[in-house]
Amino acid sequence: MSTTTERVLTRSAPAGHTPARQKPNWSLVTRVALLLIAAVLTLGPVMWTLSTSLRSPSESFRLPPSFIPWDPDFTSYAQVFQQLDIVILVLNSALVTGLIAVGQMVTAAMAGYAFANLKFRGRGALFSIVLATMMVPVQVTIVPVFMLIRGMGLSDTLLALILPAIPTAFGTFLMRQYFLGLPADLAEAAAIDGATPWRTFRSVYAPLAVPGMAIVGILAFNFHWNEFFRPLIMTISEQNFTLPLGLVSLQGNLGTGSISVVLAGVVLSMIPALVVFICGQRALQAGLTAGSSK
Repeated sequence: MSTTTERVLTRSAPAGHTPARQKPNWSLVTRVALLLIAAVLTLGPVMWTLSTSLRSPSESFRLPPSFIPWDPDFTSYAQVFQQLDIVILVLNSALVTGLIAVGQMVTAAMAGYAFANLKFRGRGALFSIVLATMMVPVQVTIVPVFMLIRGMGLSDTLLALILPAIPTAFGTFLMRQYFLGLPADLAEAAAIDGATPWRTFRSVYAPLAVPGMAIVGILAFNFHWNEFFRPLIMTISEQNFTLPLGLVSLQGNLGTGSISVVLAGVVLSMIPALVVFICGQRALQAGLTAGSSK
């Protein structure tokens, strides 16, 4: 039986015929190539920073440069801890960014719910004003904010960094769009059961909005952890410095050619933000794709 089948297949195939090769998918190849270029441009400086921080100062400026430190040297990290009170700087940054992230999550969720589900006079005009504040750079408002903070007696304190950053126009817009994607029937059912608007928000909508709040919190943490301009203006005492502001004192090593010490401090400052992003990556992806199937 198998011999007969082979003969039939042999006779049906024309002589000299070879199977056609599959044509390459050039669109896929182009996308992959563009993604590889973007990855190299994005990760290249980071990898060079990590590589240089593991080299001795004498090897930092060697030509041609090598991206792989074959003999890693961790003395630059030890010098960072010797030259900086790294524990105080990390605690200040963690306290400031943590409270800002939590504050933005709460205020953005409440404001976004109000703009999405509550009907009141001037709602559209007020929301337009909130969005308009996104176009005002922080350099324009830093002087009035500083005057208000000094008038409240909070200058040169960590509260001077926390309180002005809690309101967020972008977070309000993001949470408003998130609440608009949730079913409106939930609010009607809660109202029939006698729930107040606050009870409806707290018991019904807030648990469903956790992925959106996670987006606001993660983005706020990553932004304010690396913030430099506001701490430079608002704080004077070294015990109130955040980590990015404290790393400025490492610039003195550039005069001696110890660029490895400076980059070691930069690598240490990136670790907490990287850990937060990795831990919250699943919540971030869930929040970004939550409305795609509605």
